[in-house]
Amino acid sequence: MDQSKPQPDAHDDYVLDEQIGYVLRMANQRHTGIFQSLICKNLTPTQFSVLIRLSEKGELSQNLLGRLVALDTATTKGVVDRLRAKALIQSRPDASDKRRAIISLTEQGLSIISALKNNSLQITKETLSPLNVAEKRDLMALLKKII
Repeated sequence: MDQSKPQPDAHDDYVLDEQIGYVLRMANQRHTGIFQSLICKNLTPTQFSVLIRLSEKGELSQNLLGRLVALDTATTKGVVDRLRAKALIQSRPDASDKRRAIISLTEQGLSIISALKNNSLQITKETLSPLNVAEKRDLMALLKKII
């Protein structure tokens, strides 16, 4: 048998470009490139989400903060540690439970929220620029339905 030719298999109808994971990853790479070009402070999308959630909700326990941005405990700790090192957030023990850390924005963190939000609006606009208004609305609705 000639080993140089690909052998037919049961999945000959499989097309990578038609797989949701692949398409979502490609869309995310495009979005991440736009994000990196417009967000200041060398923030990751996850760090950005933590800062914005804190600006929306005020101080939160580290555990609740992680849940509100869909992160596991270990990832939340790493993100909090990196944002604390950048002096954008601070933590203190919870007065009622010393095992729990309460996370809040620092003055420096607060001072960049407006710019982050403005840049984020531009990122969304640029990411969705190939779509018309109805397509943008439908895409967001469908993605929210998936999650």
